[in-house]
Amino acid sequence: MAPGEKLDAKDFYSDLSIAIITRNEEKNIKDCLESVEWAGEIIVVDAESDDATAKLCADFGVCFYSEPWKGFSAQKNSAIAKATKKWVLSLDADERVTPELKRDIEEIIQSRNTKDGYFIARKNFFLGRWIRYCGWYPDYNLRLFKRGKGSFKNREVHEAVVVEGSVGYLKHPMEHYTYTSISDYLQRLDRYSTLAARELFKENKTYGMLHIIFRPVYTFLNMFVLRAGFWEGYHGFILSVLYGFYTFSKYIKLKELQRK
Repeated sequence: MAPGEKLDAKDFYSDLSIAIITRNEEKNIKDCLESVEWAGEIIVVDAESDDATAKLCADFGVCFYSEPWKGFSAQKNSAIAKATKKWVLSLDADERVTPELKRDIEEIIQSRNTKDGYFIARKNFFLGRWIRYCGWYPDYNLRLFKRGKGSFKNREVHEAVVVEGSVGYLKHPMEHYTYTSISDYLQRLDRYSTLAARELFKENKTYGMLHIIFRPVYTFLNMFVLRAGFWEGYHGFILSVLYGFYTFSKYIKLKELQRK
């Protein structure tokens, strides 16, 4: 390719792999796949779903793999390892690539002057509302990277991509449709707080009663006051309370592990 010459659209599509993990995501996966159906390759690693996830993926003709659950980081790394294209975009089933973000990605792949990985902001939706405050935006996550340059660090929860090389930031955000109901949040809170407590336990972290008492209060005040969650009204208040309870759950579960 001559200096300064750009790839045509066909080359662009063939240079990107989408890596997704699923487990009973029939409510989310169709919209997710529709937002990236232009990509050259879509890989879905499914944790033995018992709903319609597999069928919906088959309708899109993705590269589908059913594997036992290995944990968030390991499952996502399994999807990344199956990618064959030059670039990899890691997505969750409840995330969507907007047309504006698609154009950002296209510009990166067409360019000869690129970083090894890129952070992408997320517009997080809670109970159907985009949350601009509470520390929920721009919520940058490193998700786009050159194949072989990025992988997820081994963690129980809150896993993140680590890139070997230089990183940059894309202009436009993806959309993240998380926690569609209070029940949905509470169910995941139990799971995620358990995993977070295990992570702290593995790191030999020790916290006393003061942490159990005051950390949840600080979490609430940080989100609702310091990060202006009050501008979100009802949604900001409920979200801040729920995250305070998540913090409380995490530390009392850590205490429980330390006493065993």
